[in-house]
Amino acid sequence: MHFKVFGQVEASRDGESFLLGKSKVGQMLSLLLARSNEVVSIDALIDELWGDRVPRTAVTTLQTYVYHARKLFETELRVEHPEQLLVTCTSGYLMALADTELDAILFEALISEGMSCFNDGHAEAALDHFSKALSLSRSPAFLGMPMGRSLEMHSIYLQELRLSAISVRVDAYKSLGRHRELIPELRSLVSENPLNENFHAQLIDSLHHCGRRAEALQAYQRLSNVLDVELGVRPSLQLQDLYQKLLV
Repeated sequence: MHFKVFGQVEASRDGESFLLGKSKVGQMLSLLLARSNEVVSIDALIDELWGDRVPRTAVTTLQTYVYHARKLFETELRVEHPEQLLVTCTSGYLMALADTELDAILFEALISEGMSCFNDGHAEAALDHFSKALSLSRSPAFLGMPMGRSLEMHSIYLQELRLSAISVRVDAYKSLGRHRELIPELRSLVSENPLNENFHAQLIDSLHHCGRRAEALQAYQRLSNVLDVELGVRPSLQLQDLYQKLLV
């Protein structure tokens, strides 16, 4: 079995695959995948599916969704014992998966390895791990899936983890003196994340290291204008110090 949560949620096995549609069954399975190998309580699933508008038949309906999910695995992927995949526990349900069977697990493991390599001074190895992780997560997690509170929070967590990995990946490139090849990527990151001061700082620093002082000053001024208009604040002290260095 293999499950993919980046992009549209997908299940596959032995060359067969199907997308989990925009349904309550798909939403339920998405939360179970987000918390794979962990018992998700009935209350947590009900909160995810219905929020503050819980129907009186919620527990029975949830059981029906579990039945239909198992039938999907059985009919679409020919899983012989779907109850061993989507497991009923005393207080809830659990998706029993190996670490290699879910892209999000691989994603988190690769980022952890990349962080460890970078902290140990192995920048090239860190870049390899980060590149593999980022290739898994090109699309947002749970794309198009209805989201309650828990699933939305997990989606945000994965996005923040991805941004952290990108930031450290940039630091790894910089530690190798590869500033010039970073500039196009950093310009894209700044455009996509206009309020992320760290990406702006990395762009300004790389431009400065490449001797492109005027462009670095322009990049700082653009950030200053955006922060003033959008938030009514000035750039961070770190960025202000970097700006002062550019003026010397």
